[in-house]
Amino acid sequence: MNFPEAKPAESFDFKHIVYTKDGHRATVVMNRPDVLNCLNFPALRELSQAFEDVSWDDQIRVMVLTGAGDRAFCTGADLKEQKEQCLGKPAAYWKWMGAFIEVHEKLRNIGKPTVARLNGMVVGGGNEMNMSCDLAIAADDIIIKQVGAARGSVAAGGATQFLPLIVGDRRAREILLLCEDIPVAKALEWGLVNQVVPRSKLDEAVDVMCQKLIDKLPECTRYTKQQLNFWRDFSWHQTIGHARDWLSLHNLSSEVHEGIDAFVEKRPVDYEKVRREVH
Repeated sequence: MNFPEAKPAESFDFKHIVYTKDGHRATVVMNRPDVLNCLNFPALRELSQAFEDVSWDDQIRVMVLTGAGDRAFCTGADLKEQKEQCLGKPAAYWKWMGAFIEVHEKLRNIGKPTVARLNGMVVGGGNEMNMSCDLAIAADDIIIKQVGAARGSVAAGGATQFLPLIVGDRRAREILLLCEDIPVAKALEWGLVNQVVPRSKLDEAVDVMCQKLIDKLPECTRYTKQQLNFWRDFSWHQTIGHARDWLSLHNLSSEVHEGIDAFVEKRPVDYEKVRREVH
């Protein structure tokens, strides 16, 4: 049997991400800056391929995940795609959620330390990508935010499982129920990020962190990650399959229609209309 081997980064014909390798470091860039690096189905599939390749490449000792441009790290699901391809179609959303789950499984179990380079807005599923990385370094002018309860979804793809472990139960409830901006200073205080630096120093800080991680023993590092993942894996595997099915069926709800329509039409969500429909 021939085991699959890692490939040169340039051999991948990615359209929605940029994947590079430099020495012992790999970098994956979510490359949809015109839509704030939100994730559509093709982008999720490309991320899975890149993460798998990083995992298989024995020369790579650390991976950086970031977003293109300076406005956003990632703003979660592509709601325009959701409206056109998934809204009112549970089977379609079930497939999208499966791709999202696979990305997180491969990122969390990549076997190498991962660093989130937070260069802009970190919203919804984008924060779940942040939390699936081991460490995070943020520019000093970003915000972090969960939006599910305000937009017709539930952040059950990582946030409901991971936030209580990272910031504590009461703070997690505040983040998920109020859906308010978290300034980066508060994110640092609460443990959502490891380091905050001026935007001009972001790359330098990431480089320093990566070199520190490269200069560690790879086998010991991999097993340290495995042990650290225990509570995340436990909560994740207890809930994610149920979340996938519930969110797929919830796609039929008027709450989802109103939340996505409001986003696409660039208007506020009509919460009173939804409340009237419920009663």
